[in-house]
Amino acid sequence: MLKIRPATRKDASLIVEFIRALAEYERAPKSAVVTKRDILRDGFGHTPRFHVVIAEWERKPVGFALWFYNYSTWLGRPGLYLEDLFVYPEFRGKGIGKALLVHLAKLAVKQKCGRYQWQVLDWNTPSIKFYESLGTEVMKEWLGMRVQGKALKKLASLS
Repeated sequence: MLKIRPATRKDASLIVEFIRALAEYERAPKSAVVTKRDILRDGFGHTPRFHVVIAEWERKPVGFALWFYNYSTWLGRPGLYLEDLFVYPEFRGKGIGKALLVHLAKLAVKQKCGRYQWQVLDWNTPSIKFYESLGTEVMKEWLGMRVQGKALKKLASLS
């Protein structure tokens, strides 16, 4: 009933749909400004910046995972960073999210990654408990930092 497959260029609109549904779930629907064109350029161009797998339940797309590789200087190994994981609410509880996480864990092991990591919103208790049940560690001492928009341009202009 469940199939996980690599996304193709034909899935660009579907990927945007999943990203917007995730943004809605995370209470920030206006923040997801990504377009099909962005997905095609950055995910399916000459130098893909990310990878995607689609979860299908009875041949219907119901979830996705989007990831990219980073590098751990401390471990001297690549890492797999899960940017987005989403399953439509009506399909949760069927093991689809777990299957996506396991699929990427196997890929990380195959690629000899030193770690596999992602972020979760601090209010998302059901997801945190789910991730912890799989053996993940909440990194409480590390804070995410971000600079974007005008602040990014200002930082880039400093000498």
